[in-house]
Amino acid sequence: MEEIAAFSSADADKALKDCERMIQKSLKSPIVKFLREHLEKAGCPVQDNFFKAIKCDKFHAGGYIPGEGIVVCGNRTEMQDDVNQAITHELIHAFDDCRAANLDWTDCAHHACSEIRAGHLSGDCHFKRELLRGFINIRGHEQECIKRRVLTSLSSNPFCSGSTAKDYMESVWDVCYNDTAPFDRAP
Repeated sequence: MEEIAAFSSADADKALKDCERMIQKSLKSPIVKFLREHLEKAGCPVQDNFFKAIKCDKFHAGGYIPGEGIVVCGNRTEMQDDVNQAITHELIHAFDDCRAANLDWTDCAHHACSEIRAGHLSGDCHFKRELLRGFINIRGHEQECIKRRVLTSLSSNPFCSGSTAKDYMESVWDVCYNDTAPFDRAP
């Protein structure tokens, strides 16, 4: 991930240490514990070293790296809630990767489905978050938000482009939006 030049070394070190502290706190949250338990039940135990604070580009709060773990961007997550949100979102990707032995992140339909699920199940698009981002819709805000965020994520996948990304998202929307595993219903 590309580093931000304006971020001084001392600021970066402090931000990463703060982020590491917030990651440890996040690991104690009920939803993170729940997702980790279900990853273990699915055969993919997640240890504390699965999570790492890094300095990264200006567009991401975190990411899931298959086979490696979850990174949280210390220079983009200044509040505990941001870290909790990033970890929850990325754990849903990890869960999808674990339960689907053939998940292919270069397949636009697979990528879109996991993004739809992560957006829906992590709370990324709750009304309060959207309001803070400057998006004000009374009706349908959650699905609009998820679609916007899915398309943003797919646009960073070199295998998915333009209208193709939207077509893939729409083709898997109903099935993936309604798949709430490992939850009984969307939290």
